[in-house]
Amino acid sequence: MHNRPLTITARRRVEPVLGWLTVLLVAVVGLAIVKWMPYYQKALLAAAHHSIGSSILMGQADRPPTPSIQAALDYAGAYGKAIWKAMVLGLLLGSAVQTLLPRRWIISALGGSGLGCVVLGGVLSLPGMMCTCCAAPVVAGLRASRAAPGSAVAFWLGNTVLNPATLIFTTFVLGWHWSVLRLAFGLVMVFGLGWLVNRLVAPEAHVYAGETSAVPLSEQDAEVSFARWFKTLGQMSVRLIPEYVVLLLVLGATRAWLFPHVGPDIDNSALWVLALAVAGAIFVIPTAGEVPIVQAMLALGVGVGPAAALLMTLPPVSAPSVAMLWRSLGPRTLGIVSVGVVVLGCLAGAVATALFS
Repeated sequence: MHNRPLTITARRRVEPVLGWLTVLLVAVVGLAIVKWMPYYQKALLAAAHHSIGSSILMGQADRPPTPSIQAALDYAGAYGKAIWKAMVLGLLLGSAVQTLLPRRWIISALGGSGLGCVVLGGVLSLPGMMCTCCAAPVVAGLRASRAAPGSAVAFWLGNTVLNPATLIFTTFVLGWHWSVLRLAFGLVMVFGLGWLVNRLVAPEAHVYAGETSAVPLSEQDAEVSFARWFKTLGQMSVRLIPEYVVLLLVLGATRAWLFPHVGPDIDNSALWVLALAVAGAIFVIPTAGEVPIVQAMLALGVGVGPAAALLMTLPPVSAPSVAMLWRSLGPRTLGIVSVGVVVLGCLAGAVATALFS
């Protein structure tokens, strides 16, 4: 009779450990297969050939293809081939975060409005190295587990602009000075915008209103449910994937409208820097796709200012990733982040114009 409470207590102590181990196993094995090992091979390629492939935006041409259904399908196929494994991993991790990890820990570590929680969110992003859309499900999972908007934003942006592999590729392909520029503005973008979001977003927005789990906080911390994990995985996939695919097809079809031509007439004027900064924030690319895009544009005579703006705004946000996080972060937060990314991209373009041209 007296053993039952002890058994329940021991079970409640073990189950959170099982949740942590499951998430860590999925993260480590998944990232090793999808990111770490392929990027090690790509780094060797970049060091040997000073290239990591052709531009996904336009290949070897001086402009993207004419808007058409075929252009949409071609880009979606190339993009999907590059990121589908990472998207599956992102969905697995995003659903696991909100169902298998103790929510009290996430609230304690990432739920505050101080700079420390923002910094932790950015640091936790470094091993992921995901593109903006593949990181979005994990961000949604963090918000559903009551991580603060600033911490979630730092995690989201850190995956792309502080990606260690991309910084290595940039060094070998474009030069160390481009990597320094990327890192300097990337640190401001990740931690500065995360901090700014927590300052400007209303306190009540720090609790995610669209939370999918109806399980009370005390029960969620005490019980690991793999059935709830798979149910949340299905719900997240149904909610995020369709809008993502539609926007991907639209951008693939109409990318010639965002980048109508590429050549020497795209100079270092402020108008061109702003235009490409905005285009970069709308368009969607796979991880490190900005490196061969910028390399191709520089080879075709594009000014260093617009190229630097693209280097900063192509990776962190895109129309599909913003749509995927509309419920999780809200329009105010996403507006602050999008405008902040464009502004920092323009500033990076101005610095590159002054120092590199």
